[in-house]
Amino acid sequence: TDIAFSLGILGLLGNKIPLSLKLFLTSLAIIDDLGAIVTIAFFYSNHISLLFLSFAIIVWILLLIANKFNFNHVAIFVFGGLILWYCMVKSGIHPTISGVLLAFAIPFKSIKNKSLADSFYHHLDKPVAFFIVPVFALANTSITIPLNISEHIFSTNTIGIFLGLVLGKPLGIFLFTYLAIILKIGKLPSEINLKMILGVGMLGGIGFTMSIFISMLAFHDNTNQDISKLAIIFSSVIAAILGWLFIKLNLNLTKSHSIKKL
Repeated sequence: TDIAFSLGILGLLGNKIPLSLKLFLTSLAIIDDLGAIVTIAFFYSNHISLLFLSFAIIVWILLLIANKFNFNHVAIFVFGGLILWYCMVKSGIHPTISGVLLAFAIPFKSIKNKSLADSFYHHLDKPVAFFIVPVFALANTSITIPLNISEHIFSTNTIGIFLGLVLGKPLGIFLFTYLAIILKIGKLPSEINLKMILGVGMLGGIGFTMSIFISMLAFHDNTNQDISKLAIIFSSVIAAILGWLFIKLNLNLTKSHSIKKL
């Protein structure tokens, strides 16, 4: 859903947005979600059972071996994925990580012009888009506005969420991208510039599903959960507006500069 919102904001700018910028934002959002899942696994897991964690690792290794030897049977990965999820639940590590591990194990190599990953995607695309994601979003965004909300508006919790999404995400995304360019790890396509990267970084501050999910794990009382959700939604709206305005302004300036050169 974060990806959908972010790309939706870019979509408001029409065909002016380079495809490479959309690809950067999509990749960024996916890696961001994976980072959130790893964070959940390490910081929101209690009472680790080394026995079940070992079982989970063994199951994952077996699935990787099945991938390596091109065992493209759906039953192997469905059954193995269920066992992996069960072991992860029992290990004390948050089970969301099992989905990521399973995804890495599913074969992408094509056999007869079709891979098992393509098959999973084809069959799961609509159920995920029209059922799983909406149910997940609705279940995690039910908000009760507390009567004493004014007491929490400027709390350290809400200020931290606001600064993290509106200021921290753009700075982090921009600086790491700039560092990658300086170190020649990567380079920018000719049609985009660092200002556009900063604008996309602002859109990266749109935090919805994973941010709310983490807030529910971090706080056990309903008041703090609801205040956190409200802060996330407010900060996401501000990030979306700032990102849209910044990219739009940059595109207009680039267009004006090109006209003057002509």
